[in-house]
Amino acid sequence: MTRPINWVALIIVIVLFVIVAVMGFMAARWRRSSEVTGLHSLDEWGLGGRGFGTWITWFLLGGDLYTAYTFVAVPAAMYATGAVSGFFAVPYTVVLYPIIFIIMSRLWSVSHRHGYVTAADFVGGRYGSRWLSLAVALTGIVATMPYIALQLVGIKAVLTVLGLGSSQNALLTDLPLIIAFVVLAAYTYTSGLRAPAMIAFVKDILIYLAIIVAVIYLPIKLGGWDTIFSAAQSKLTATSAATGKPVGVFIPSPTNYSAYWTLALGSAMALFMYPHSVTGVLASKGRNTIRRNAAILPLYSLMLGFLALLGFVAIKAGTKPIDLNGTANPQLVIPQLFLDAFPSWFAGIALAAIAIGALVPAAIMSIAAANMFTRNIYRDFFRPDVNPKTEANVSKIVSLLVKVGALVFVLTLDQTTAINFQLLGGVWILQTFPAVVAGLYTRWFDRWALLIGWATGIVFGTWTAYDVLNPTTHAHFGGSLANIPGTNVSVYIAISAFVLNLAVAIVLTLVFRAFKVPQGADMTRPSDYGADETDPKVAEIEKEIGFVEPGGPSPVA
Repeated sequence: MTRPINWVALIIVIVLFVIVAVMGFMAARWRRSSEVTGLHSLDEWGLGGRGFGTWITWFLLGGDLYTAYTFVAVPAAMYATGAVSGFFAVPYTVVLYPIIFIIMSRLWSVSHRHGYVTAADFVGGRYGSRWLSLAVALTGIVATMPYIALQLVGIKAVLTVLGLGSSQNALLTDLPLIIAFVVLAAYTYTSGLRAPAMIAFVKDILIYLAIIVAVIYLPIKLGGWDTIFSAAQSKLTATSAATGKPVGVFIPSPTNYSAYWTLALGSAMALFMYPHSVTGVLASKGRNTIRRNAAILPLYSLMLGFLALLGFVAIKAGTKPIDLNGTANPQLVIPQLFLDAFPSWFAGIALAAIAIGALVPAAIMSIAAANMFTRNIYRDFFRPDVNPKTEANVSKIVSLLVKVGALVFVLTLDQTTAINFQLLGGVWILQTFPAVVAGLYTRWFDRWALLIGWATGIVFGTWTAYDVLNPTTHAHFGGSLANIPGTNVSVYIAISAFVLNLAVAIVLTLVFRAFKVPQGADMTRPSDYGADETDPKVAEIEKEIGFVEPGGPSPVA
């Protein structure tokens, strides 16, 4: 199947892409002090100099958390299966911001005093265990890979709708995506975190413009929200010929409540365990910068609610998201809706917003994964005496390799595979929550108990997710919900794995303490967790005990 190319929309997408690419390369000199001659440390390349203020951090975190795949997958889930798999994203982002306000400000403070670049750095310093640090780092890297791949899936959806694809010509289909990847890789290598921070301004302005126009114009055009909800209810309550059950869920019933709230809670707990989220936090210049952002970031949640409802709008509009192989692909529904409903010039702006919205998080994710490899694998296990410049160079190379892996993932595997692995990513990353978050408040847990609890949660979550079969294709990893063992209560698999993880960690901590198993050295002090950049205690503590400089020796033996 070959689609006609919409040249007006395509040209606008290309022009805006070129503009942000130029901005990405220019960002190498943005907000750089006169004393800094190059981005030769992880502080400069991987954390943007740790100097972003409230507004830059707001755009950076918004671009980091609300990815292109958010703008594709959430309304696609609403379009295909309804509220449980789609609209839970709205309450989960609401739950998220108190977590940022309370927890992430403490992580920023202790990382500021000790020069930590990743969450695994903190875990290693807190528990004196490089093996626990390694577990957190490996989980973060593995969970991030399919997340990056899904950003490329978002770009591919835009290119497919624009007509740049053919079921007979693989090169024609993949070449634009490869070009976009090469440009992304080049400016990320050159400018580090400064590039996505600068581009996030353009991305967010375009996204807000597209969503505001869509939620006002489209309901008026289609006869109002009552007709839209009626059309959605008719589709989702109809019986599926393949399964003999309703197509989806329009309003969750009591049997869906546990699935709905655990998806929301588990996703909120997991999101800021991802390396790219931590990177966005640590790049800010102050503890209170994080808190102010927790207060204003809910503006994105408001936008997300309207965006989710566009999945119902597409039902009423009769949007046909047909892929190149001639089958329906819900992931194309929002790009197709924009192309069908708007003039070509505005459709180009809206589609460019989605494509550019993929570039920002993909860049941050690759940087964050590279930082974890460099600090918590390369430095801790191979080069404890590595200097800051070498650290930065290793991270630059690894960030390229991470993006190449994600590109190969998208080009060689079925897109639903990437989606399923992303579901697993949420299960995996939540298993680092006890080590990271508990460590911010207490040193009670034993390091080996946390490591065994982590492994238990990973194995249980992966096995349970493997046993979930797609109701239509009967393929494994068919969803993110499963019954609690021994019950008929369906919950998010990440939550049940997390509860098992935490229970194991608590029981084994009691056992190991009873047997007086040696504890690792804690490199932190209680006062570290409330420090700000203007805190006079910072200078005092540095003078007394010093702290590990970025690029310095590993904090753990």
